[in-house]
Amino acid sequence: MESGSNNSDPNRSDPFEAFPLRTLEPGDIAVLVLYFLFVLAVGLWSTVKTKRDTVKGYFLAGGDMVWWPVGASLFASNVGSGHFIGLAGSGAATGISASAYELNGLFSVLMLSWIFLPIYIAGRVTTMPEYLRKRFGSNRIPIILAVLYLFIYIFTKISVDMYAGAIFIQQSLHLDLYLAIVGLLAVTALYTVTGGLAAVIYTDALQTLIMLVGALILMGYSFAAVGGLEGLKEKYFLALASNRTENSSCGLPREDAFHIFRDPVNSDLPWPGILFGMSVPSLWYWCTDQVIVQRTLAAKNLSHAKGGSLMAAYLKVLPLFMMVFPGMVSRVLFPDQVACADPEICQKVCSNPSGCSDIAYPKLVLELLPTGLRGLMMAVMVAALMSSLTSIFNSASIIFTMDLWNHIRPKASEKELMIVGRVFVLVLVLVSILWIPVVQASQGGQLFIYIQSISSYLQPPVAVVFIMGCFWKRTNEKGAFSGLIVGLLIGFVRLVLDFIYVEPRCDQPDERPAVVKNIHYLYLSIILSVVTLVTVVTVSWFTEPPAKEMVSRLTWFTRHDPVVQKQQAPPSPLTIPQNGTPEGCNTTIQIEMVQENTSKPPNYAETPKQSKVVKAILWLCGMDNKDTDKPVSKAEPVMASLEENPAVKTLLDISLIVCISCALFLWGYFA
Repeated sequence: MESGSNNSDPNRSDPFEAFPLRTLEPGDIAVLVLYFLFVLAVGLWSTVKTKRDTVKGYFLAGGDMVWWPVGASLFASNVGSGHFIGLAGSGAATGISASAYELNGLFSVLMLSWIFLPIYIAGRVTTMPEYLRKRFGSNRIPIILAVLYLFIYIFTKISVDMYAGAIFIQQSLHLDLYLAIVGLLAVTALYTVTGGLAAVIYTDALQTLIMLVGALILMGYSFAAVGGLEGLKEKYFLALASNRTENSSCGLPREDAFHIFRDPVNSDLPWPGILFGMSVPSLWYWCTDQVIVQRTLAAKNLSHAKGGSLMAAYLKVLPLFMMVFPGMVSRVLFPDQVACADPEICQKVCSNPSGCSDIAYPKLVLELLPTGLRGLMMAVMVAALMSSLTSIFNSASIIFTMDLWNHIRPKASEKELMIVGRVFVLVLVLVSILWIPVVQASQGGQLFIYIQSISSYLQPPVAVVFIMGCFWKRTNEKGAFSGLIVGLLIGFVRLVLDFIYVEPRCDQPDERPAVVKNIHYLYLSIILSVVTLVTVVTVSWFTEPPAKEMVSRLTWFTRHDPVVQKQQAPPSPLTIPQNGTPEGCNTTIQIEMVQENTSKPPNYAETPKQSKVVKAILWLCGMDNKDTDKPVSKAEPVMASLEENPAVKTLLDISLIVCISCALFLWGYFA
């Protein structure tokens, strides 16, 4: 077996001699720098092009995005460096089973634009908490979900993405893990301020193109190194670390490595859990998460949103071939490192005694690719990380400032909200860094499994509340609140137990309680969904039905109800001006609440002059100083119509059927 490198021989007995000494060369660094300059140029161009001085322009990209940047942004927001590291690592450790999450997400992203988005458009909402406030008429559910979303962002997104990006830098430059993380955050902050969040969708589109080109090239090199898919099937089962203890199951490849559907009792991903337990968290992510829904709301109309979802769905087929299979190839080529089974050796190889499968992808990048391409792939990984972090920081900042801080201080000015949002992002980063050691040690060193297990404990109750709110008119606030609390309590109990009773290494006895050891996290997802559903239905049925205004145009069956025209209120000094309210660069001020009247409008003629430095900072932030002391007000939704061109609608529906057929074929072939 050729490793593609002169300094790496998997047959050596000393794993440290086989550990890559190869780092980025001057040619790679030159490509890296050129790529970042190009991305920043695109970001600045799109920042100037986009109207950042309006709510619609800043928060939803002016509502004039066509289908292809929407689809590219959906894919880029979902597939960041955490996916490359996590999926390849799971492929190296257990085979192709983790790709079930990608194929499952294919159906969910289609459901977003065909089923859920029409409800959001009919209800004239722009955020998920706003939908829940309109549908259930209370603040307690949106506030609970705001806190939960922040929890999920920290524990399954921010810390995971930072850790994944740091692994790449650590492997290529041989830096300390935490030094690499601090460096990533510094570059991300520079990118965020210079490029502007208004440019995220455009830069996502660019990064998606480069990401696909780079990943497909690496896939070609990977398959060539092992003799194609047939060669991989033959050699994967022989990929054992030379330092593995004899007569031990540690480090052995799974016999079902090339099957997605696995034993329902003893496997790592049981097939009933894949079919039923995986679908509900997937619906939460693709159909109710603010980061994802926000991108489809930025489309010109419903047809362009559907086209974007179709593009993202087709792209979701690729991770199996671009990430999972190359991860398995990495195990074949570098078994002493990627498949290491001894905790002491793993600690020295990758600083993680739980296992080194997460270095599978960066190992391939550094060892197989020639100079130049290696730098390009490094640029793609770090840029994907920064784009993902930028979006998550922004969404978390929106949720905290508008759904929590604004609830505490309803008369807060726009300037106060932007300051609070920036400070909160710093707190968010600090907590995420402190959480990274837990990420590193969890789930046997498999990053992707860590993400999915926590998602399975927290997301099903939220998804069920949204599903019932959208599709059962009788669902009321008391039922939704009761179901949400019961489901989340059970999920949090299991989450705490998982961290108290850590999964033992394969050479140690498993003394965890039966509820942790025997109930797979995907089965728990099914249990949580059923318990939440039963609670919502029971409480809603035995309490008063929701008022008509909480149902009209807010469910699938009432989305075509006539719009009730409310009486015009007298002119208010808080009415949003025609040009909109300017927004901050790191905190999108999502306008969700109508504030009470305050004092008379400020006299802009009396605004003191500001220095050129202050003006430059305000310009970088896309923030004009004259309106920042005004309390925020109500924003108009971008898409207000469900009308579609009949010919375009037919074409999209046919494409939907073709896409679903392709997905079902892949399920059948690999199941």
